[in-house]
Amino acid sequence: MGTTDTKDRRVKALLAEAGTTYADEAGIRLADTPAPLWQLLVLSNLTATRIKASIAVHAARELFDAGGGTPERMADLTWQQRVDALGRAHYVRYDEGTATRLGECADLVRARYGGDLRHLARDADMHRDRVEELLQAFPGIGPAGARIFCREAQGIWPFLRPVLDEKALDGAGRVGLPKSPAALAELVGGDDLARFAAALVRVDLDKELADRVKAAP
Repeated sequence: MGTTDTKDRRVKALLAEAGTTYADEAGIRLADTPAPLWQLLVLSNLTATRIKASIAVHAARELFDAGGGTPERMADLTWQQRVDALGRAHYVRYDEGTATRLGECADLVRARYGGDLRHLARDADMHRDRVEELLQAFPGIGPAGARIFCREAQGIWPFLRPVLDEKALDGAGRVGLPKSPAALAELVGGDDLARFAAALVRVDLDKELADRVKAAP
């Protein structure tokens, strides 16, 4: 997998070139508070669909700009307003079903957790497997969506760490880093794991970016 110096250089290049989390890109100021956790759930729902990540991020921004940044305000949006917001982001083919699911998610998070996903973490006894299981009760959130949520949320929920999903591991292999979550987690500090995981996903999706990282001086 290369020398320690090579690994260190590539990790630094990854964080510098691609270390923006998808939550940050979507304008989510991620914190352990109700509104940003809800916004992360929306982003995870959008990203889990077979659509470009950039379109999913744009769709999340449009929904938040339309007022859907909390469960209450998402529920207040009409179905057509949600469809229109998704359409502005070119989130096509899935817009109508997604608009319905997001309304259902807003209803469920209010009914089950009082609008606060911190209660989900508590119900899961701070165990990642249980968090992923509970997340999958939300319409549109399957195993992939639950893992996306946890991958981003590990920045604020340390008990989830390390979360390096299949796409992140594939990205690690593409830039010559170990494809083991435990080994990768040793390459950065815990507070950088979410950024590192996002960077690895980005190089998996972008060969030119991966080549730049490998060529970093």
